[in-house]
Amino acid sequence: MKKCRVVAILMRTSGASQIVIIGSGIAGLFCAIRLANAGHLVKVITKQRPIDSSTNWAQGGIAAILDKTDGIGLASHIEDTLKSGDGECDVSVVNSVIGEAGDRIQDLLDIGVIFERGADGEFHLAKEGGHSNRRILHSKDATGKEIERALSQTAEQHENIELMPNNLAIDLIQAEHGNPNAGIAGVWCLDQNTQEVMTVHADTLILATGGFGQLWYQTTNPKVATGDGLAMAYRAGARVNNLAYIQFHPTALATKSDRPFLITEAMRGEGGVILDDEGLDKWQKQCKKVATIVSPEQYSFTLKHSAMGSMATRDIVARAIDKQLKITGKSHVYLVTSHLDETLLNSHFPTISSRLKRHGLKLGHDPLPISPAAHYAVGGLDVDDIGRPFVRESGKIFPRLYAIGEVACTGMHGANRLASNSLLEAVVYASRTAEHIISNPPTNYQKELPHWRADGLDNLFEHAPVVHDKNELRRTMSQEVGIVRRFSRLNRAARRLELLGQEVDRLWRTSIPTRSIIELRNLILVGQLVTEDAIARKENCGLHFNQDLVKE
Repeated sequence: MKKCRVVAILMRTSGASQIVIIGSGIAGLFCAIRLANAGHLVKVITKQRPIDSSTNWAQGGIAAILDKTDGIGLASHIEDTLKSGDGECDVSVVNSVIGEAGDRIQDLLDIGVIFERGADGEFHLAKEGGHSNRRILHSKDATGKEIERALSQTAEQHENIELMPNNLAIDLIQAEHGNPNAGIAGVWCLDQNTQEVMTVHADTLILATGGFGQLWYQTTNPKVATGDGLAMAYRAGARVNNLAYIQFHPTALATKSDRPFLITEAMRGEGGVILDDEGLDKWQKQCKKVATIVSPEQYSFTLKHSAMGSMATRDIVARAIDKQLKITGKSHVYLVTSHLDETLLNSHFPTISSRLKRHGLKLGHDPLPISPAAHYAVGGLDVDDIGRPFVRESGKIFPRLYAIGEVACTGMHGANRLASNSLLEAVVYASRTAEHIISNPPTNYQKELPHWRADGLDNLFEHAPVVHDKNELRRTMSQEVGIVRRFSRLNRAARRLELLGQEVDRLWRTSIPTRSIIELRNLILVGQLVTEDAIARKENCGLHFNQDLVKE
């Protein structure tokens, strides 16, 4: 019989504050580098490799106005963001984040990020859904991969940064058990190489754990996106906000033999059009009739939902596709690019082109089968303008804890994120968090931390496989808490998740910790929070659409 071992780790260098960051995407690594440059000792805990983050999967880019004197450009970006957010954005946050964009892009350039430039040496700017102008810096269609490359290389070489891969955070350690107002003092982690549970000390702890797309069967998120940071912070007493706002990306490649693969919104920015079978047939017949390729835009069913058609914001396009699929009974619609320059498309989107070839599809030639997939959590831990969460019960700032990136809800995105604003928000808040810690160094926490499950480990056993429970969770969220909702389905989901949560909690209390049960425990809690927020909403807004709330 396997036993669970606990290892106490003293991770203190005399006189130096110790910062622990959980997560290795753009937010976590940028913050780590900024803190390390200021002399802080930083440990970056990540449950796989640093490159296995959602940032690494981001194709589109970073929306930014580089020239602070470009008042028209800044105003336009702000207007597009507010419009996409459907009245729910924090206007002051939007103004400040967009105003900081130029400085943060320069920081990324200084670290070594390479954005695509034209023949004239100027940045090549892309346009995506909801944007009125070209303002998105990118590295072809692999921007996240390029950012992750530059940040990872810098972090790996920095003497003040220790990367701790293959370590899965289990729970945050409160400075005073049962009193979140006293703050956080560390984290328990499962070393997946040794299967030992470590007690990791932190004078300050920063959550940069990303989202939770793995709640749904169809998702563009990597396997690591299981809501760990959000769940741990909630159990520790932190407040959450706007979790009902789940963004489903409208154009994920829909093939039975492969996971959903994101086709960046920039493809539509270059002229790609979404058609259903009927629209595709009409367009192809018209092209034959006039013996030339005409624009397919007028044949798109998306025009029934927005005058912007295929270039409308993601919430509108995803709902339009979802509705059309339910009407037609089909499994997918199409993204059409054959009216565009094939050579140019393959040059700008080499990653997508390569992926399509795997399925016998050619960019700029074949209609691409697409359907929506869970993509981004707009809601998260409720934070202030420097990334500090709030205690749920008291409303006070949560001491010694920060949250940045997708795990946080800053107010930037409102009820619906504008394309390519998330990487910008992540790097801005990572910078703010780092600068606040640098200006206000944390006091050293001197008390001895408790071991994980200090009341004893002798009665823990290997748990049974939980794959069936995870499938039940994902099936429930996909069927009942998807793009279009109803109260009856949401309430049914809440009942199922409650029972599933009770069953997994009983299992958890007697089990040796494994990645599968730790992630499942977190996913169930986050699923419950998403469903509760959706049930509580009395009107449709942005990404939350309840058919029962439609006013005739």
